[in-house]
Amino acid sequence: FKDDPLRIIRVFRHRQQLGVKLDFELTNLVSKSLDLIDEDLVKSPEANETFRSILSEPGNVYSTLNAMHDLGVLGKFLPEFEKLTCLVQHEYYHRYTIDFHILNTIQQLDAVFSETDQELRPYRDEVHKLDDPTILYLILLLHDIGKGTGIKGHDKIGAEISGPILKRMGVDPRLHEEILFIIRNHLEMARFWQHHDIDDPQNIQSFANKVGTQTRLSLLYVHTYCDARGTSSSLWNNYKDMLHRRLFLATSSYLANESSLEKELEQKKAMIYEKLLSMDIADVSQEEIHAHCNLLPERYFVHNSIEEIIIHIKLVNQLLRNIREAESLAALSPVVDWTDDFNRGHTAVTIVTWDRAGLFYRLAGSFSLAGLNIVSAKAINRMDHITIDTFYISDAKGGIVQSKSAREKFEACLIQAVVQNKDLTKEILKTAEAKSSSSFFKSDKHSHTPFPQSVEVYHEVELDKTVVEVEAYDKIGLLFFLAKAIYEQGYDMTFARIATERNIAVDTFYIESSRDTSDVNTTNSNLIDLKNSLNKVINSDNLKAVG
Repeated sequence: FKDDPLRIIRVFRHRQQLGVKLDFELTNLVSKSLDLIDEDLVKSPEANETFRSILSEPGNVYSTLNAMHDLGVLGKFLPEFEKLTCLVQHEYYHRYTIDFHILNTIQQLDAVFSETDQELRPYRDEVHKLDDPTILYLILLLHDIGKGTGIKGHDKIGAEISGPILKRMGVDPRLHEEILFIIRNHLEMARFWQHHDIDDPQNIQSFANKVGTQTRLSLLYVHTYCDARGTSSSLWNNYKDMLHRRLFLATSSYLANESSLEKELEQKKAMIYEKLLSMDIADVSQEEIHAHCNLLPERYFVHNSIEEIIIHIKLVNQLLRNIREAESLAALSPVVDWTDDFNRGHTAVTIVTWDRAGLFYRLAGSFSLAGLNIVSAKAINRMDHITIDTFYISDAKGGIVQSKSAREKFEACLIQAVVQNKDLTKEILKTAEAKSSSSFFKSDKHSHTPFPQSVEVYHEVELDKTVVEVEAYDKIGLLFFLAKAIYEQGYDMTFARIATERNIAVDTFYIESSRDTSDVNTTNSNLIDLKNSLNKVINSDNLKAVG
């Protein structure tokens, strides 16, 4: 090594190629030779070419990089990485130090290349379409390099730090902008499907415009998956993978042909319409099917299965029949369907009723009083003011809702809140107080890791949407009180994305003024008032944490 320090880097390339481990003597020699990795070696074209070769072995990179890191070579050869060694990330979702997290993401990419798991197949298919798929290893190695200066803005800072590194490593200049774009925007894809309605073609167009090319989209798609899986073993799930995949496919379709998304929507609607007409749906006329299809936007037919649409048609039929036959307020009662999804481990609850102000918070309150957890939710309005709300629900233990009494309790509360206009606030606070005093909710097992709660309210100009984003400790009745505050401030919800991660609620809403006079309520001062109101909710001592 003293004769030629370049051999320190090359020995790891040989290790990788031969599929062997360094023996004790060689390991000891490398450890004692770290001082030989000086500025000249760091800038050496030959050493950097060898290092790039290590990053160009699909499915076989993690073991070698991890060995280099264990012996202190990686940090010496890549000084920017050394700042991350054993650096704790003060973020709620991260369970690893930054260096360990980065190596974990590279291990995930190895799996994408080499394992046959069906979950990985969509990602494997995309990397094989890339001209140079192994640049993902370099992107993952550098994606959090900016965290050496702090968490906030690390994506943009990381791109600035990475520019000189790419030059020093001798990376093809034609790849620089592609690599830096992904580093600069590596958080954006997950943020988008977490916080926006990916069934809305306008949103897909906005995301496609941001990404720009299919290559960048594919890189971002695979990178986001590896980054999440390398953050925490429990951070990724089937639901997130589904959202991630849907955003990828819709954006890919738009990039291939800007008009293809609109055509796809039209074709899908026409195909489902013809299929529905050919089916014999009990007590439902073809006129009702025709009306249902004409009263809903095209995107409804892309993101609802034929089975779901049939359920909706039957529920609308039942609602209208109740109105024709009833002679009392019962005609206003929502119609409810419960469908257990054993594959995903939750229950889909579909509620069809007349749209009315404050409906969402009344529904959320009814679920809360029934002791049921909202995993996610979606809503669509027909042009005749019939609304179709679907909530994906789990019981207190996180599975499908098996309790008959819980279902009956929900439907009873629903009638009280929606038909009788009863305020559920006192009952929810009473329930929260009772549960918080139980031994389960006081146990150390459910104590909180410090987490910075936040509320953001802003107008997204590109999407022409007013957006509310909330991250807070999950509490009994939280969604009810958030939605109620939004209603009381003069807004209607047009979209909701509900998610819970390790007792943290991550909720996004699109809102619009409930007044007929357009967007009088979306001035800066009114949005500040709304933000203050929501901050009071998440910081209230009256709400008791779930875990």
